[in-house]
Amino acid sequence: MKSSLVILYHRQPYDEYIDEKGQVRFQEKKSPNGIVPTLRSFFAGASQGTWIAWTQVNAKQRNQFQERVQVENANYSVRRIGLTAEQVKHFYHITSKEAFWPILHSFPYHFTYESSNWANFQEINRQFAEAACDEAADDALIWIHDYNLWLAPYFIRQRMPHARIAFFHHTPFPSVDIFNILPWREQIVDSLLCCDIVGFHIPRYSENFVNVARSLRPVEILQKADVASTSHMTPVGTALAEPEAVTHLRHGDRTVRIDAFPVGTNPEQIVAKLHEPETQTRLATIREELGDRKLIVSAGRVDYVKGNRELLECYGRLLERRPELHGKVQLLLACAPAADGMRVYKTAQNQIEQLVGKINGKFARLNWTPILLFAQPIPLADLMSYYHLADICWTTPLRDGLNLVAKEYVVAREGKGGVLVLSEFVGAAVELPEAVMTNPYSIDKMDEAIDRALDMDPAEASDRMGAMYRTVTQYDVQYWAKRLFRLFEETKANPQGTAAEATPTTLVTSP
Repeated sequence: MKSSLVILYHRQPYDEYIDEKGQVRFQEKKSPNGIVPTLRSFFAGASQGTWIAWTQVNAKQRNQFQERVQVENANYSVRRIGLTAEQVKHFYHITSKEAFWPILHSFPYHFTYESSNWANFQEINRQFAEAACDEAADDALIWIHDYNLWLAPYFIRQRMPHARIAFFHHTPFPSVDIFNILPWREQIVDSLLCCDIVGFHIPRYSENFVNVARSLRPVEILQKADVASTSHMTPVGTALAEPEAVTHLRHGDRTVRIDAFPVGTNPEQIVAKLHEPETQTRLATIREELGDRKLIVSAGRVDYVKGNRELLECYGRLLERRPELHGKVQLLLACAPAADGMRVYKTAQNQIEQLVGKINGKFARLNWTPILLFAQPIPLADLMSYYHLADICWTTPLRDGLNLVAKEYVVAREGKGGVLVLSEFVGAAVELPEAVMTNPYSIDKMDEAIDRALDMDPAEASDRMGAMYRTVTQYDVQYWAKRLFRLFEETKANPQGTAAEATPTTLVTSP
């Protein structure tokens, strides 16, 4: 039976385990965090669904490779693309992370071209596209996620000219002068212009994409929308604010819907986790261990775009200039390591460890360690406990597509006090103007932000957190999912060629 919904995403939605008979079984991932649970929920309304992902296999496994996996108690199957270790290395660890990642995050000096394997990237995208076409019904929705699969829309459109194709970017999308450094820019843009819907977290990213398209191809802008009147996002006043955004453009005979709406978190599941007996026990233990110290939490992963070095240097300066805080504050830094084979992050890992050692070595006392570094993933119950108890969540990446940590912290505080220190270069900044905004590139701004957070009057902190809590709980992940699904239904109601919903209000033709 063909599928009415096909999702292409590199992460697999299941965990493998061995049952009592020694058989390999597959069950849905248990963690409520991330986008995977949300994407899975879309299958609830599908008569039959397919999730397409890659998995690494060796020569021995290839002989018994199970291409299709049925997940327990789920109404969808997983179609797996079996890749060799060499294919994974060049597709994910090198081309994606050493060529695309630095460009997407506006770090062109980290960009490498010589080691990239474009032919391998094309081949894997072609395999994903062929799998999607094999699985999809004629009227299916094919939903593709993230830059790793940039070329899949093109290959799908070649084989299924009338397919409904949506693409969502989970990363930033850079300005035209940065993106066009990529030597494969035309192929990428041509593929994205094969979609019916191209989605981004915030209007700045969608506008950047439109400008890239206009620089490379003759596109017409059909409609623009005022950001303030169509969303909850801040239209002016922050680094990533955008007052208006293109919603429809035309390329050839195709109308492409451009959407900008940030992914939310799952408040219900976070609060439920907080109130589980296991978490309540951890909360009590952590409270006792903290005593009267203020807890500052910063969570993320090892990556040069996450601003860990800048944050640690700022914390070191804080302890230098404010000795009255010694023994009264504690920074918990959770930096999950990059996947094996990610050579680009070795320097970032070393920097973090050296800075933590330097600060602890200089300021630690017998009964106080200034920084607690967690270099492995923290169990969910522990992480939510830390968020709930943290006086400050310090999340200041140099660049980030959205930053769900900020939203998870707001939810975990349940609207009751606490201060969010937030980089103005993350997507969430245009949603949460009540946070203490800072520029992580500026020493002075970083110092001012952490001082302000530590010294904020509790009443002000409560007011700010209450406003952010209302935003995050209203525009949650289900809100995002329902919005996307509405757009999908519109593509069915208005097939290509009619452009029924897009009449030229503002018409601009690129050179």
